[in-house]
Amino acid sequence: MNDYIAKAMVHKGQVRVFAAVTTNTVEQARILHDMNPTPLVALGRVLTGAALMSQTLKAVNQTITIQIRSDGPIGGIVAVTDYRAGVRGYVYNPHFDVPLNEHGKFDIRTAVGSGHLNVIKDLGLKEPYIGHVDLVSGEIAEDLTYYYASSEQIPTAMNLGVLVSPEGRVLAAGGFFIQLMPDAEEEAIVKVEKGISVIPSITAAIHEGKTPEDIIRIIFPDDEPETFDPVPVTYKCNCSRDRMIRNLAALGMKDLEELAGDENGAELVCHFCNKKYHFTQEEITALLKKQ
Repeated sequence: MNDYIAKAMVHKGQVRVFAAVTTNTVEQARILHDMNPTPLVALGRVLTGAALMSQTLKAVNQTITIQIRSDGPIGGIVAVTDYRAGVRGYVYNPHFDVPLNEHGKFDIRTAVGSGHLNVIKDLGLKEPYIGHVDLVSGEIAEDLTYYYASSEQIPTAMNLGVLVSPEGRVLAAGGFFIQLMPDAEEEAIVKVEKGISVIPSITAAIHEGKTPEDIIRIIFPDDEPETFDPVPVTYKCNCSRDRMIRNLAALGMKDLEELAGDENGAELVCHFCNKKYHFTQEEITALLKKQ
């Protein structure tokens, strides 16, 4: 199954719901970053959350960045999505593991620890919107749900999951995102609460072959949803040599002079895809002269 997001409005247009399968996207992240299972699950949840959140954007030039900085062994997580659910991300420490929790699950709470969550929305205005909340659990979905309640005052429910094989490959990944519209009645709230309780494991449903549309039907079995065109989800890094040159130029005179003194030149590595860009001593010297 290809990765994509299904979108619908239910309960007389009072509830919007997005459901996603992101298995291939998260597996691509694993390959790019050579991650251990625990950080893989954490990043996979954030990438899936970012993809779902992308469907709240309204223009092609808009982006959302999720930043988590914490005191757990993972150190931090960054994910970026564009309007079309093209996501990219990384963790500060991809090579660690912690023991499974008391339920035999990956202990993401311990891996992340305490810290804070930033959501940065670049809406094409002069300044981006930045929402900041403390982490409430470190489990990712609960933290993003709390962000919406605290920073945007929008009742939201999210469920994010990644299932990993004993060999460390991604078997299933995905999630759902539900928001109440401003005119939502009490009946809509009850329906959402009842619906999300019937999917204890989103990854089990996806591993069984359930599609995003199936997930929406499971949550809202009595509704005739108003559906919208599905949106593909991809791992998409937009790094380039030109972008890296701009990063070099931003270092400042002192650092550039130091790099220009190295006959081996300099190598920059993209955080999001680990692609390496080598710049010769001559290129750095030429850049220095433009400063």
